[in-house]
Order: sequence, then structure tokens, then C-alpha cells
Amino acid sequence: MEGNQRWVQGKPQAPHRDPARRQAVAQEQKPFAAVLSCIDSRVPPELIFDVGLGDLFVTRTGGEAVGPVVTGSVEYGPLANGTPLIVVLGHQRCGAIKAAYASLSDGETPPGNLAEIVAALQPAYEQVAEAGGDDPIDAMVRAQIELAANELRSNPELAPLVTKQDLAIVGAYYSLDTGAVEVLSGAPS
Repeated sequence: MEGNQRWVQGKPQAPHRDPARRQAVAQEQKPFAAVLSCIDSRVPPELIFDVGLGDLFVTRTGGEAVGPVVTGSVEYGPLANGTPLIVVLGHQRCGAIKAAYASLSDGETPPGNLAEIVAALQPAYEQVAEAGGDDPIDAMVRAQIELAANELRSNPELAPLVTKQDLAIVGAYYSLDTGAVEVLSGAPS
């Protein structure tokens, strides 16, 4: 979060982004966090948290949609490397969420494998459709963050690490307007 504050203030330090760091992590990595975020080109975790090579395991999917391969990718950090933090990072004006919302509202199936993303985001849509509200897209983004974080928290491999407080799974929201990351849930105590 200190790195995000540097990003917001326009004073990034861009650490760990030089040939010396590349050499230091060439043989082994020990990232301090895993981030599950959106594929959106405006939300690169390494930049918005002002970190560099070897600092993060990053998995990116449309709207933080999860499935077996994504979950396995996220599990890798804590299970294989002892990474103590997973951040599920959604963001303002998410195109995947907007498209899924439109598809589910209209009942139209998107082309190709985009239908798989829509299906994965349907629980967030249903939660928002039931609650109503002024900004259903933003509400769906936030719902999806929480649903994905909760799914990871209840994962049979990760849940024991969370219970022992060896792993924190944080839900967070990124503002495209300000550059700030807001923690929604799961912050370590």
C-alpha cells in the first residue's frame, strides 16, 4: 500500500527494475504477494503498487473470473513459495463486468469463450440485480471482488493457511480516476 501511495502521488520509485534485480531473481523467486486482477490494460499491478521484478505473482483474467486453472495459478504462491498475501484486485469501470452485465441483462450470449467469463461473473450479477442500486456496474465489480476473495478463502488448500494466519486474502478496489487502491476486506490485523 506504500507503493500505491507513491503511485497516487506521482512519485513512483520503480524499485527492482534494473539488471541487478533481474540477476538477483534469475535463479529463484520469493514474491511477497500474489495478485489476481483484471486483464484491463489500465490496471498493471506492478505499476500501481510500485514494485518490480520478483515482487508479485500476478494472474490476470477478465473481471477476476476464477476457475480451476486460475485458482491453481493463485494457489502456487502460498502453496509452493510460502507467499503470505493474495490480493483480489478489481477496478472502476471494468469492461469485462460491463459486458457481462449487459449480456446477462439482455439474455444474449457473447461470442466464443467470452460466454465462459459471463458465466463465471453471473453470481456477482445476480447479487447486484437482487439488490438494485444507482451504479450496477460498480456494484457488480465490488461484488465480484468479494465473491472471488471468499472463494479463495474457502479453498480447501488455502483455508487452513488463512485460519493459521499464515495467509491473508484481501479484496481490493482500484480507482482509475485517482490511482488509489481501497481495501474492501481481509486486511491482516
